[in-house]
Amino acid sequence: MNSRALCLALTALCAAPATAAPVVTEHVEAELVAENTGWVAGATNWVALRLKPEAGWHTYWRNPGDSGLPTTLAWSLPEGWSAGGIAWPLPSTHRLGELVNYGYDRQTLHLVPLEVPAGRDGEFTVKALAKWLVCSDICIPGQAELSLTLPVAEIATADPVWSPRFVDARARLPQAEPLAGTFEVADGEVRLQVDAVALAGAKKVEFFAHANDLVNHGAPQRVDFAGTVARFAQQQSAYLKPPTGTLDGVLVVHGAERHAYTVVATPDEVATVAAPEPPAPAVIAAPPAKPPPPPSLWLTLGFALVGGLILNLMPCVFPVLAIKAVSVLESRRGDPAAERLHALAYAGGVVLSCVAVAAAILLLRAAGQQLGWGFQLQSPAFVALLAYVMLALGLSLSGVVQFGTRLMGVGQELAEQGGYAGSFFTGVLAVVVASPCTAPFMGTALGFALTQPAQVAVPVFATLGLGLALPFLLLGFFPALGAWLPKPGRWMETFKQLMAFPLYLTVVWLLWVLGRQTGVDAVAIVLCGLVLLAFALWLWGESGRRLRQAFAAVAALAALALLAHPSIEVPAVRAAEAPAAGERWTPERVAELRAAGRVVFVNFTADWCITCKVNEKVVFGSAEVRRVLAERNVAWLTADWTTPDPAIAAELARHGRSGVPLYLLYGPRGEPEILPQVLTPAIVIEAVTWVASQERK
Repeated sequence: MNSRALCLALTALCAAPATAAPVVTEHVEAELVAENTGWVAGATNWVALRLKPEAGWHTYWRNPGDSGLPTTLAWSLPEGWSAGGIAWPLPSTHRLGELVNYGYDRQTLHLVPLEVPAGRDGEFTVKALAKWLVCSDICIPGQAELSLTLPVAEIATADPVWSPRFVDARARLPQAEPLAGTFEVADGEVRLQVDAVALAGAKKVEFFAHANDLVNHGAPQRVDFAGTVARFAQQQSAYLKPPTGTLDGVLVVHGAERHAYTVVATPDEVATVAAPEPPAPAVIAAPPAKPPPPPSLWLTLGFALVGGLILNLMPCVFPVLAIKAVSVLESRRGDPAAERLHALAYAGGVVLSCVAVAAAILLLRAAGQQLGWGFQLQSPAFVALLAYVMLALGLSLSGVVQFGTRLMGVGQELAEQGGYAGSFFTGVLAVVVASPCTAPFMGTALGFALTQPAQVAVPVFATLGLGLALPFLLLGFFPALGAWLPKPGRWMETFKQLMAFPLYLTVVWLLWVLGRQTGVDAVAIVLCGLVLLAFALWLWGESGRRLRQAFAAVAALAALALLAHPSIEVPAVRAAEAPAAGERWTPERVAELRAAGRVVFVNFTADWCITCKVNEKVVFGSAEVRRVLAERNVAWLTADWTTPDPAIAAELARHGRSGVPLYLLYGPRGEPEILPQVLTPAIVIEAVTWVASQERK
């Protein structure tokens, strides 16, 4: 060793690492520590998150068990550095009633490797945001911003305080070389077999799965081991997602000492072969479902007109109809010519919007996108923007701000023009919020339209818009129909304010859709934007003060800027998650179940589809429906179109539909039955009973 290296080593040995003081939070002490007294460039350097919970409290392992959250680290490192994942030490088991959790109830070092590039000199600081959940009989989320500053050293010099603790921590890690095993999921159990020399002489063995949704953690784990073979069996989780490929976990062997091993188990091929094979009739591998024969163009236009008319009765459209109802009642004080112009403006907004939707879908489909009716609500940013619009309109009806002369400060003539513009954009909004609904007759019409050239598709969509606008168009051109409406009076102001509340409920629904698409962080961001928007409208409503209006503009721009936040996007993993109700739909799964002789019910749904949610609550939540499905051994699959999914869009198109809901009932043979879009328990029970009886013949 040269003299310079020796000096650096002695300096590092004598110098205390520049660690920040431990952070003491509620029930947990946290600190970032290093194994050595300096960073060794061009090598792997080990650091650790030290967590020390108070007596009676615990943090969590990578698989927390029945409840809890694993500890996480978000690193902020010098350029060129990189951090590996946490090397998880063996957990202990914590029981609370019937719940079982895995975690740490004493001081624990969570080891992490840092790769330090070569050619570095001087002092460097690493930072990490640590987050954990600490629990006793209650649970408290915790976090701390931690840092560690060390000089670069040419040789590794063990820290006299922390290096021995790193040695102890490594003794609690699984061995580097994994053990092989086999597994199967059968009879409601997850079964694992491991054959390894390491098991010889064991007094006790345990298995901890890495996956959280594999076994029922509170159920007893049956263990049978002798010699070098151990067999484990445990009740499967109610939320079981069958492993694809391998089953991973940690095997703990208790003998003279305790040792842990990583296990990587593959499916038990013997068990798979021994399982009864379903019959393999060639008829099951049926060709893709063919859409029903298309109706004539005139019949399709009739379906579109009636479907658009029925849309006025759907819950999606009611908030906008409330706005239009207020304007119709107020316009009765004006002249008939103005009422006709308002009706035409509203109808124009509806029809042109429907044509614009058709054009967008056709253009994007020509570019290779799989889209359908309601596709815009698959965009979280659009959902958030629509929540802004609904809140603004609700506040207007509540009297916080008046759109028109008070907002714009213009003359009477322009105000009247703005009123017609308001009717037009109310029609636009009606189409936007109507898209989550697919009324009866609409599905066939739109499904047919989207398979046709533009010269056919566009008239169908325009006719749909005409049907949606027809009630208010008739009121505008036939004033005698207004005799059915109550006479104007002071009650109208109360009615106007009352109609704000459907809009506020729509905001709640849109936030729920957003949360299902993205997560709670995006909902919090949009809630902040809604508060900013309400603040801006409140400021703007106080006309005549330029400073207030300047602040209002800034607040409104800030609200819009929040829509660009990274959290307001569909997570990459969202499309891969299994739906909340029923097994996740795939065409392959349908074929497997039919080959096994099962009747299969497929629910094509989306969180933004209110018709879907009403059916799921009223019909599929019925105890009688569930009883019949169970008795008939009906397999339930859910195709969730809340976020874009080309496979679902393609399947909808194969059945002549462009939107949800769609309900398919498959027997083991033949084409599926297509159920109505508006269901009752009786319809589902009758259809399931009929299909099941046909299959027995």
